[in-house]
Amino acid sequence: MQFKQTRVIADVTINCPRRKVVTLVNILLSQLAGKTLFITGASRGIGQAIAERAARDGANIVIAAKTATPHPKLPGTIYTAAEAIEKLGGQCLPCVVDIRDEAAVQAAVDETVSKFGGIDILVNNASAINLSGTEGLDMKRYDLMHSINTRGTYLCSKLCIPHLKKSSNPHILNLSPPLLMDAKWFKNHVGYTMAKMGMSMCVLGMAEELKDAGIAVNALWPKTDAGIAVNALWPQYTQLQWRCWGGGEIKKSCRTADICADSAYAIITKNSRSFTGNFCVDEDILKKEGVTDFTKYACEPGHPLQPDFFLNIEPNDPTFQGDVSQIYNESLKQGVESVDGGQVAGMFELIKGQLNEKIVQTTGAVFQFELSGSESGTWHLDLKSGVGAAGTGASQGAADVVFKMDSKDFIKMFKGELKATSAFMTGKLKIKGDIGKAMKLEKLMGNVKSKM
Repeated sequence: MQFKQTRVIADVTINCPRRKVVTLVNILLSQLAGKTLFITGASRGIGQAIAERAARDGANIVIAAKTATPHPKLPGTIYTAAEAIEKLGGQCLPCVVDIRDEAAVQAAVDETVSKFGGIDILVNNASAINLSGTEGLDMKRYDLMHSINTRGTYLCSKLCIPHLKKSSNPHILNLSPPLLMDAKWFKNHVGYTMAKMGMSMCVLGMAEELKDAGIAVNALWPKTDAGIAVNALWPQYTQLQWRCWGGGEIKKSCRTADICADSAYAIITKNSRSFTGNFCVDEDILKKEGVTDFTKYACEPGHPLQPDFFLNIEPNDPTFQGDVSQIYNESLKQGVESVDGGQVAGMFELIKGQLNEKIVQTTGAVFQFELSGSESGTWHLDLKSGVGAAGTGASQGAADVVFKMDSKDFIKMFKGELKATSAFMTGKLKIKGDIGKAMKLEKLMGNVKSKM
């Protein structure tokens, strides 16, 4: 009898015109069939990967993100993501949403309920990042991170809760780290850590608040470097950002977004009344699901992996080859060297992360670097106005000091491997302009070296 029923279902599926990839049999047997997921920031990266995993079950997906038109440097829009989702068998509603805007979020929630009849799962994935220190982080960027990460998560949860209460197995999943009150995760980027931990505090509080309503609230964080195809990073990269999400050799040490997608699936398909208030790590949750082979998630199988930050990992952890602290230190050094655009580009992005009004006030000079060799070009460093600026090309105003040297020696100098005085005395460095102001640059070089 059971076999006969299966045959009937299969026959119906075969006769359906223009059938999508997911068959009716798979939909009926899947755990997210007909469920509606509201995912923020799902136009690319981890958010899109989670959406595509759910789409294979025949789920309804709402992409709530800002990218409606192609970005000049980043792939994907809400519409290209929607197309990919529907090809996998899911239904999709792309919504242009800035999660800082309460009215926009409410409109997207209302449209979701109107189209799909409700909301079963909320994935708070959207996030902004800037790893500058306290002096180097301007309040505009601070406000952006807190408005998206903490406030955006809180707002989306608040507006979805009334509909989640009507679901048979409702979940809220935040892409945020465990709540570890360890100073080492705060000291280098207090602003970002506070914003990200704010998402985790939502998990801690809401899990208990919504327990009686049967709504699960959990967090998910990657164990290894989330170069996990995260593309949408803050333009003002710092050295740690290059480490985690840069191109070149660094990407080989990362895992793909699929590991986050599979672990998210494992969480949101659990019983919401019995699995809540957990701070999950992707690899750990999948191990509990019986996964033993993680090579399929590696960007380059066999290549040593890098641990992600916000996790206190034991030195003998089998996931990583070698001492974890050594891996961290080596990856910090490689981060600058592996940036698309070369070592010089990476070094100037690192310099940007150290700029602040105090350095500008104490330096008061504009420097120009005319580099030769394998990465020849002209670069400028303006430490005369605002919070400072650095980038390619000559400075807009007249430079107080012009440095001429080989690009390899430039990198060595800022790494502390070549003293400026030695470079000058041996002819590797030529200086034109105010020597007194040139000497002030040494302090900034020391700050850069200390971050490596």
